[in-house]
Amino acid sequence: MQFDSLTFLLFFVIVLAGAALTRGWNARKNLLLVASYVFYGAWSPAFTLLLAGASVLDWFLARRIHAAEDPAHRRFWLAASIVLNIGTLALFKYGPFLHANLAALLASVGVHLDPWSLGLVLPVGISFYTFQSVSYTFDVYRRRVEPIHSLRDFCLFVAFFPQLVAGPIVRFTTFAPQLVAPRAPSWSGLAHGAVWMLWGLFEKIVLADTVFAPVADAAWNGLSGLSSSAALTASLAFAGQIFCDFAGYSCCAIGAARCFGFELPLNFRNPYAAVGFSDFWRRWHISLSTWLRDYLYIALGGNRGGAWRTYRNLMLTMLLGGLWHGAGWNFVLWGGCHGLLLAVERALRERDGVVPEVRGWSRPLWALVTLIAVVALWIPFRSPDFASTAQFLQAFAAPWTPLDFAAKCVLVAFAVLVLVQWWARDRSLDEVVAGAPAWLLAPALALLIVLVVLSPGDSNAFIYFQF
Repeated sequence: MQFDSLTFLLFFVIVLAGAALTRGWNARKNLLLVASYVFYGAWSPAFTLLLAGASVLDWFLARRIHAAEDPAHRRFWLAASIVLNIGTLALFKYGPFLHANLAALLASVGVHLDPWSLGLVLPVGISFYTFQSVSYTFDVYRRRVEPIHSLRDFCLFVAFFPQLVAGPIVRFTTFAPQLVAPRAPSWSGLAHGAVWMLWGLFEKIVLADTVFAPVADAAWNGLSGLSSSAALTASLAFAGQIFCDFAGYSCCAIGAARCFGFELPLNFRNPYAAVGFSDFWRRWHISLSTWLRDYLYIALGGNRGGAWRTYRNLMLTMLLGGLWHGAGWNFVLWGGCHGLLLAVERALRERDGVVPEVRGWSRPLWALVTLIAVVALWIPFRSPDFASTAQFLQAFAAPWTPLDFAAKCVLVAFAVLVLVQWWARDRSLDEVVAGAPAWLLAPALALLIVLVVLSPGDSNAFIYFQF
């Protein structure tokens, strides 16, 4: 049940009407919890049991962590939460990958390992709700939050359907207060939520699926005859596609939540207008980057212990962040390269005592270097393996061929996308809409509706559903 499907529209209207008609905050939360499980069950009914089991497990373990007075006992219950959650994630997501690499390693010394035969299907959204649930037990362990008494409320926190399958990864400290004060659909919430959802659908349906995806898919499906011009436009096409696809989902999630009176955190803040790589990660998939910082980088020691340990922690964090995106060495390469760039940037900052991007004369150059590096690193991210990555990169040495209409549209659309992000660099959609005059806002929203409805592009699953 995707946000850009008629099935979701019908489901959303029914749940919204039910929430508006339901009296009593507890009854409304019951409705939202049931709706969230119905939403998730539309993907795979069996995996709702996994979602419910993970929620009950962490609700119980957090209470054990809080009740334990012996530090060793508290660490034991925290370790149980981490091992069980990450172990389940690893089994479904990384089992075949780890098995294949172990088989290759053993084969090099003459030992045969039977092929992976479990045939497990990756539960949609498991990477997101696992990180969300684990962050809660971490926060209870660190005594940042008190364990929640209501199992129903905790299950709603984990399974809230607008952000369940592809984020944002919501912290308990952000969502828990919203479970206390009664919330209901309102005309203001519906208006603001509808704008966010409309913008998200425009990014997904019009830009990601119609403009960018066909050019990117055609290039990666025909690597053998790729020209340098096709490789360039495909690189930009995938950079535009993955942003518009994922940011579009996040906008829809924020908008859907607002319609019910909830606020979700901003997940993207114009990342292609970043000046520097640390700035990029403050703007791209913010809920994941801050999660990695708070629960992995700091847990590894952060910037304590000297420069080399800091660089090591950066690299480990980004390597694991890359692996979070998928079970493949191409994702590890992508994360490792970003870790290396972050380490180099930090070394420059420590050497000169100033962040490179704040220098007026170097700001445009640093921004251009950031954008080029980010776009280039999307190539291994999109490629299924190292061989296809190498084949794609070799195409840049091939002859240049004339661009067709679709490729020209990609170049124009990506340029406009970057310019718009620079124009709105430090403003959210709310701020842009609030500052727009009514005579411009109304026709702009009407145009978005027309483009979404008339878009001829194929409807593709959101890219981050596979992560």
